[in-house]
Amino acid sequence: MSRRTLAVVSAGLGRPSTTRLLADQLAAATRDELAGQGVEVDLRPVELRDHAHDVVNNLLTGFPSATLREALDVVSGADGVVAVTPIFNASYNGLFKSFFDVLDSGALAGRPVLIAATGGTARHSLALEHAVRPMFAYLRAVVVPTAVFAAPEDWSGGSAEGALRARIVRAAGELADQVRPRPAAAPPDPFALTTSFDELLAGRDPA
Repeated sequence: MSRRTLAVVSAGLGRPSTTRLLADQLAAATRDELAGQGVEVDLRPVELRDHAHDVVNNLLTGFPSATLREALDVVSGADGVVAVTPIFNASYNGLFKSFFDVLDSGALAGRPVLIAATGGTARHSLALEHAVRPMFAYLRAVVVPTAVFAAPEDWSGGSAEGALRARIVRAAGELADQVRPRPAAAPPDPFALTTSFDELLAGRDPA
């Protein structure tokens, strides 16, 4: 049986977090879909709340802490990514954007990504298409067609929760179809330089 890794990035700020809950359900559904196709999956959660201070420090200094570097390597070395953000002011939250800003350039190029979001009203679901999907397109990721949004009523049981579950299963199937035929990603090289000597000597652009 072949093996793949799935990075599960959630940018919820609270605990408990519906953003993390949605991320876990998407990851589990993808794992189950791949298991049915003979592929074992290692789920590797990255809860950005735990790295918030380190992300800001990385933006200021240009260098990640050891723990942030580990989280970045999880995403860079994964065969697929589930990325879930809460929607604030009709867009992704700042922590979500900042994490992907400090990710190594080209790390997601050609990488299958499933995008999802949570928000206080279903009207915010449009942010997935006008904000989140374009960001990952810019990063040259392969974003699966189905984006999953969960509003408060989607967790209340009944037909709304059933419809959310159907969206989760459909999106997970699309991610599994992208991950399965690709060769397993090589683990990041811990000795590779992510900053050139010229940048180290001159310092990064402070902008």
